Amino acid sequence: MPSMIRLRGGRVIDPATGMDEVTDVYVEGGAIAGSAPRGAKLKRTVDVAGLVVAPGLVDLGARLREPGFEHKASIASEARAAVRNGFTTVCCTPDTAPVMDNPAVVEHVVQRAGAARGARIKCLGALTVGLNGQVLAEMHALKSAGCVGVTNLDRAIMDTTVLKHAMAYAASAGLTVFLQSEDYWLGSQGHMHEGATSTRLGIPGIPRAAEIIALHRDLTLVAATGVRAHFGRLTTAEGLKPIHDARRAGLPVTADTSILNLTYTAADIGDFDANYHLRPPLRDAADRSALRAAVKRGSLDAVCAYHEPHDADAKAAPFALTEPGASTFDIFLPALLDLVARGAFDLLTALKAASLAPCRILGLPGGTLAPGAPADVCVFDPAAEWDVTPDALASAGKNSPFLGRRLRGRNRLTLVGGSVVFDDLKAR
Repeated sequence: MPSMIRLRGGRVIDPATGMDEVTDVYVEGGAIAGSAPRGAKLKRTVDVAGLVVAPGLVDLGARLREPGFEHKASIASEARAAVRNGFTTVCCTPDTAPVMDNPAVVEHVVQRAGAARGARIKCLGALTVGLNGQVLAEMHALKSAGCVGVTNLDRAIMDTTVLKHAMAYAASAGLTVFLQSEDYWLGSQGHMHEGATSTRLGIPGIPRAAEIIALHRDLTLVAATGVRAHFGRLTTAEGLKPIHDARRAGLPVTADTSILNLTYTAADIGDFDANYHLRPPLRDAADRSALRAAVKRGSLDAVCAYHEPHDADAKAAPFALTEPGASTFDIFLPALLDLVARGAFDLLTALKAASLAPCRILGLPGGTLAPGAPADVCVFDPAAEWDVTPDALASAGKNSPFLGRRLRGRNRLTLVGGSVVFDDLKAR
């Protein structure tokens, strides 16, 4: 009989079943076991009293930078940073060099990820060749290579006919299209939310209409093609309604927002702090409140890190000339717990949005601690306090808007497929 791992005495939260109780969790053969069978041999008993035991976190769009941008980060560095911070599955984006628009690049990433001994890495293939918005990628080949979806990221497909054909092709391959909706003409010259702060700083803004107009176009094409579509990184209050209406109409649509859009607003940019330069941008307080409420009621399925590590030079220029994006693996869990503490939503809802919902969007069996589920588990201390400094961040990217803040919440143990891949319990 295979040996087992026992996680003893933790507060076990399973968003799939609604469980929230102090009990033991058993892991056997890479899966969650309901209990210890008579005669089972315990390989290890781990005391997790006072800690929270939950399904591993899942991110739907991390830029791991390899191949092509290893001066920013690597698959190995970010896969290890992910598990240190409770992530067990991470989707990597296709904006690599070369672009992930063919099976050879996918296979390279998969091989590198397998050697990293970190989080599971799932690939999102390119929707168009080179992400150029003109020629469709070979989506059937990408699916055969292991891609769980396709996307053009923030590279707008301006030709609506190309986008329609891309969606139809993805539907024929049984692939979900991951969309980041922004009208090219309204957004291409902007660098932050169009509002009072952009006016004060003299930085060209991106109006809410850029998201709203693109959402309506994209949803119309989803209805026409029947493709499964996931709308990522929503930022506006007004953008929630078309998603809600599409779901009520029965379209196969899901949506998420980023942890940073739930935490900050454009006003936090202050005097040109490039760590707040994001794409899509931070909006205003009313948008942030609406997004929080949407997560609470479940009309936004998921909350994602959207991890984007950069080297120091990428953030060293004047604001509008810096590269957008923030390193978020390290701050995701404490930022999520801070939202819970502020009453934005409860912990069960937070973990559902960060683990179960992303798994369902990807069609993966995780996100739960039910017997038989993959033993992808994070164990965290919700009371542990730490200072966000560059040295404290596990990611190679130190570009975090949280630098200088004191946060509460730290991951202590991560299991991927039943194997312990991160163990910091001695630091309690």
